[in-house]
Amino acid sequence: MDGALHYEYNVEGGDFSRAGYASSQIKKVLKGMNIDPGVIKRAVVACYEAEVNVVAHAYSGAVYFDVESNLIRIVFKDEGPGIEDIELAMTEGFSTASTAVREMGFGAGMGLSNMKRNADRLNIKSEVERGTTVEIIINI
Repeated sequence: MDGALHYEYNVEGGDFSRAGYASSQIKKVLKGMNIDPGVIKRAVVACYEAEVNVVAHAYSGAVYFDVESNLIRIVFKDEGPGIEDIELAMTEGFSTASTAVREMGFGAGMGLSNMKRNADRLNIKSEVERGTTVEIIINI
């Protein structure tokens, strides 16, 4: 693979009609690069989970997607309430999603653990009342 590719997408909090847009665009880019389908699936699952978390919990956010010679890096930066206890939030089934979000079929508490399961490296930094940054690294 020659050089690096860089894409950016905006994600609006509460806009469930567009949840998954960035993930779908990333899938198209990776398919066009003939990346291994298993790697694409892992990237898209992790990306979708992060994207839905921004929509469900934050006011707004941005996705930074980079493909380098040996890895895929997807970074989500949001402005929102942040995560008070990252270790607790990583527990499967733990959720702070509102009732309305759960009634739409989201907020089952699997997002962060699914990201971790599909990423080769997952880094999460959060500041309460400021926002969260999630970095997903997948080796190619």
